[in-house]
Amino acid sequence: MRRNRPRQSAASIELEDDEHIITELELWQGMGPRRFCHTELAAATDNFAEERKIGRGGFGSVYRGYLSDQDRHVAIKTLSQELSVQGLREFQAEVAIMSQLRHRNIVQLVGWCRRRRGGLALVYELVDGGSLDTHLYNPDRCLTLSERYNIALGLGSALRYLHTDCHQCVVHGDIKPANVMLEASGSAKLGDFGPARLVDHGAEPRTTQVVAGTLGYIDPEFVSSRRPRAESDVYSFGVVLLEIACGRRPASRRTGQASAALLTSVRDLYHRNLIVDAADEPGEFDKLQMERLLVTGLWCAHHDRLQRPSVTQAMDVLRSEDARLPVLVAIAMPGSGEIRSLEGQAYGDVSDDNSGYLNESTETAYLTSEE
Repeated sequence: MRRNRPRQSAASIELEDDEHIITELELWQGMGPRRFCHTELAAATDNFAEERKIGRGGFGSVYRGYLSDQDRHVAIKTLSQELSVQGLREFQAEVAIMSQLRHRNIVQLVGWCRRRRGGLALVYELVDGGSLDTHLYNPDRCLTLSERYNIALGLGSALRYLHTDCHQCVVHGDIKPANVMLEASGSAKLGDFGPARLVDHGAEPRTTQVVAGTLGYIDPEFVSSRRPRAESDVYSFGVVLLEIACGRRPASRRTGQASAALLTSVRDLYHRNLIVDAADEPGEFDKLQMERLLVTGLWCAHHDRLQRPSVTQAMDVLRSEDARLPVLVAIAMPGSGEIRSLEGQAYGDVSDDNSGYLNESTETAYLTSEE
């Protein structure tokens, strides 16, 4: 199978200073996404009008724009003019990696912009159905099981492409419903590749100085080891599968709820042969399909990364009614306190309203090594 080859320079090299980061961006002009000038993006957004704002990212705001020369609506993510080195690294990584990715379940990067006096922007295809996060918790309309299952398959398809079909394994690093966009048809598209890393297939990943992730979705083993692995994406994928099925967030900072609460609850029902009781689906639904979704989610989110399936194995189970479900043995699991302790290294006390790392349960946080 022919594999696409993402450029390694942006994601695997620890860059030394801001100017080095910006200089390398100049080398990408003409390679995939185009470079926009600031005036083009200002015209596309009515000078970044407040009514054009459709969201907020970790380092800036997102605007709906219209490119008249392409007759195309786009999403424009602006980045603060006073970005940290980490923010600039994520900008570079996102351009370098996403410019090489082509898949129906991945948000397409259209272009980027750099102003001479600071200020950066990323231009994406507009996926105007909103995020999975908003749909899961929309009080006016509940997603059907069929819709949820198709979203799970779309997300899994994107991950399989990233992990197996590229020249190097692309570890996304922040799989969560807020980063899954839905088209009007309901198809899922994975976005936000800022924390992504490239890892050679079959190689032991190097430790990273910055651990990025979101409370409840981040693999505790990654927080501990600082090694970005495909297995950590699989863990996050498993948590999202459970959230899709149950309609419950995996963590609630405001109540101080341990981030393992959803996993613990579903696991307990599984070992009591009542796993379908965890379902969020109202009324009649396909119980076998719901069981397949929940069991696969538990399998992927196993606390031991060596016991997790690859995303290909997980997709084989999700796609085929004839595939046998894994038998998850009831073994001693780390308590929620242990998992919370690991995540606390990155986030501090999640019950502390004054935590400087995390303001909301769905916000990406960063832990920088002092080494």
